[in-house]
Formats: sequence, structure tokens, C-alpha cells
Amino acid sequence: MTEETKKEENQKPLIEDEKLPEEEPDHPGWLSIAEIMKIDHPVFENSRFLIGYHQSSNVYVLAGDTLTVVDPGNDYTIFNELAKLGYNVLDIKKIVLTHGHRDHCMGVFEFLRIPQIWEKKEIEIILHAAGPMEFKKTLQEYGFSLTEIKGGETLDLSGFEWEAIHTPGHTIDSICLYHQATKTTITGDTVLPNAISDADKAGGGNLEHYLYGLRQLMGKEIENILPGHDVPVARTGRQTVEQTYEALMMQVIDVSSEDKISWMEGASKCAEQGLLGEVVFCCDKELALRPENLYAMQLKALTLNDMGQCEEAIEILDQILAEQGDNAHALAAKGHALLGLQKYEESLPYFDDALALNPDIEEALVFKGMALTFLGRHDEAMEIEAYKTAFAERFKDEIDKRQQEKEQGETDQST
Repeated sequence: MTEETKKEENQKPLIEDEKLPEEEPDHPGWLSIAEIMKIDHPVFENSRFLIGYHQSSNVYVLAGDTLTVVDPGNDYTIFNELAKLGYNVLDIKKIVLTHGHRDHCMGVFEFLRIPQIWEKKEIEIILHAAGPMEFKKTLQEYGFSLTEIKGGETLDLSGFEWEAIHTPGHTIDSICLYHQATKTTITGDTVLPNAISDADKAGGGNLEHYLYGLRQLMGKEIENILPGHDVPVARTGRQTVEQTYEALMMQVIDVSSEDKISWMEGASKCAEQGLLGEVVFCCDKELALRPENLYAMQLKALTLNDMGQCEEAIEILDQILAEQGDNAHALAAKGHALLGLQKYEESLPYFDDALALNPDIEEALVFKGMALTFLGRHDEAMEIEAYKTAFAERFKDEIDKRQQEKEQGETDQST
């Protein structure tokens, strides 16, 4: 082998087509929330966020009369780096945790190790009451103050008001923070811009609870999202929340993204599983496309009745009856809605009209019996065979339940 050949051989890679690992791009460091999100409001004027590294969540520092950290992540360097922003770490007075996963909360302990913090113990740590017991126990043993919330509270964070919203699903203790003036939500792992969090069963996660949590967010006017991972979402936050909700709903009713189903098919599948809020959502989507779809209107009204939202149901049923006055099921549904509003006398004509059209509508028979009972007309109610049967079965179930409780009590006393 010539010297030239040896030289060429030495230059060949040991493994053909071996690719060297790509270098990780430089981390952008702390960024201004106001500049990135284009939000002109004092709540974010001096606030910053740090996009999470591989094993850490995003970190948000809300700056005002003091500093509040939302999710300190799992990175021991963040508190030292605050000095580079001109902040004094001792100005941090509150830490809020969106949930108890270690990539969001373990940085708390790094903060507490700072000597001045450890000595003074003036920090307030805010988390949901269902947060990890071991985590809370450790903090209390160290002598630090915990504020356990349930959702619905207004929190003063650095001099600005934020609403705490309980959004269980990813974990049982997940919360989001909502700033109404800027229509901004800090979502933890509840809503992510390019992914859907799983329901962590070990952390009390549950997909149906997740749908409930997302419905709480959809009740708010949201434009901007500061998520637990990935980049923030400006202006299209509502769309991001809805996309997460729809994707989770598909998981719950076991429909893959490849399946092509209509909104009404989705509504039917949700109804089969008792997902009433999701039925209404699907009906609304259908009605946005086809406002004249009376079946969608009727299913929505029936579902609203079951949810106790009877006044809303009546508005829809009146529209249906204006076009189909002989719709027996719509008549029965309006009677049901009036019954739910305790307008017992007013409900009776609707049940009678429905039964005149279709004597076999069991719901109309049972609900008419209930209305008569509430009016004190017990003998008339018991003349309705369907109501009598339903009443007797419920009475029997109650007796059986009480007997089981009695027997269980006697068993407990004997052991």
C-alpha cells in the first residue's frame, strides 16, 4: 500500500455513512414575554420566560412590585441566572406550581437551598390541594409556607390579579392561571401548542376529567397561551385549546384521526358514553355548518335538559316547535324543561300534547307523573302505569340500598 493510499484509508470513517450527532442549537436564554407576545400591558412589561431544557419545563417570572415564579422547572441554574436580568433572587416572594410533575416543580428545592431563603422562610408556595403528598410533606417539614388552592381563587401575583382554574386531566392537581385583561393563560401541561399531554394515571390523570378541564378554559376568552413546554402561542390561543379538546374527545370515544366521521356521529358516540358537554360541543359544531339541522338542535336541547340548563333548552325547543308544532319529542322535551324549572302546571299541557301524538313516549309519561306528584295529585300520578313502575322500582332500589347499608353496619360491628 502506497503512502497516498494509507492517507486516504485513514481519512475514511470507521463506519460507512456514519453521521455525527447534530449540535444542539444555542439556547435563547431568558426572553421578554412582552416583546415575544407583543402584549403591551404592565403585567408583562418586565416579565421573562425561559424555554425548558430537555428535562425541565418552561419557567415564567412575573415581575411587578415583587417577583413570582410559575413552575421553576427542574433546573438548578435558573435562580443564579436571574441576576443576569438585573433581578435579585430575594425579590421572589411566590412560587406557583401548575402541577406536581418533577420537571415543573423540583426546582423549588434548589431555590430553598439559597442560604437567605432557607433562613428567612418568607416564600409562599402555591399549588393545588391535590398536589403530591410527599412533596407537600417535605416542604412543611422544612418549615415553608404552603397555600393549597382548589380553583376559582383570585391570586395576587406580583401585584396583578390572576384567576386560578382547576383543569384536572393530565394530573388531578393541574391548574391554569388566567389573566383576564390580556386574555392570557399559563397552561402548564394542560394545553401545549404542538402536542397533547397524556393522562398520567399515577398522578390521578383521567381523560374524561381532562375534557372537563378543557371546557373550563373554553369558557374563558383566551388569545395567548404560555405553555409548560414549547413556545408560547400569541393570538390563536382559543384555537389551540379547541384543537386539544377535539383531539382528546376523539381519544375518549375511540375514533382515530384517520376515521372520517361527522359532527353528529361524534355527538352520538359521546351520548353513548354520557359525555354531555361533548354532545353539546359537537351539536354546536354541526349547527355552525348547518344552522337549519333540526336533529342537531333537538339533540342539543335534550342534552341541555339532562345537564339542568333548562332555560337554554327551551329557547331551542321553541325554535323547533315554531317549525314543527307536531314534533312529539320536542313537546315532551319542553315539558321536561318546564318541570326542571319547577313550573309543574305549565309542563302538563306539553306532556299531554306529546302523548296525544305518540302515547308510547315513556319519558313523557314518567315526567307527567312527576309533575302531578309535585302538584300533590298523587292518585292521578299513580294511574300512569309507566310512572307507577318507575316509582316502584326507585322505591325498591332505595329499600335495597338501605338494607345493604344496614347489613354492612352489622358486619362491621361484629368484626
